[in-house]
Amino acid sequence: MTKPINNDALSLIKRWEGCKLTAYRDIVGVWTIGYGHTSMAGPPTVKAGMVITQGEADEILKKDLIKYIDAVDNAVKVPVNENMRGAMVALCFNIGPGAFSKSSLVRKLNAGDVSGAADAFLSWKKAGGRVVQGLLNRRHDERKLFLKPDNGATIAAPVVAGGTERKPLFLLILEIIMALFKRK
Repeated sequence: MTKPINNDALSLIKRWEGCKLTAYRDIVGVWTIGYGHTSMAGPPTVKAGMVITQGEADEILKKDLIKYIDAVDNAVKVPVNENMRGAMVALCFNIGPGAFSKSSLVRKLNAGDVSGAADAFLSWKKAGGRVVQGLLNRRHDERKLFLKPDNGATIAAPVVAGGTERKPLFLLILEIIMALFKRK
């Protein structure tokens, strides 16, 4: 059975997707309903004029998320905390399992580059070939959740004199641990 994502990730998805109970065309023209549900995600097939209840929207989202949670769990080969996992599910939900599994984020994370993986969220900012500020804002929120330890304290990348970014201690420790697992 698929383990659900945490509440922070679910809230992030709901906030950025929004919930529309009447079918509409998204920014690239795809019929969408509820919390970003499209026919590509599975039943129900979204059509013009379709209307659902809030309860149906919540159930559709719950079912839709299974595919994306499984895609993240299958693509990521290194240990991650629940916030990292949830942030990646939020991204995967938005860009699709194929794009997610082939992404630089997954490659960097699986190679032990947690900081690089966090920054890779920001590359997914286009829709229909153009940069969309709303997508960039969403990516910043996903990145922030990805860097948030399970205890609730957010890790910020400190800036030292001269504007050079240092990796937070948490990320350095995580990268060391991941490197040790690779040696075995």
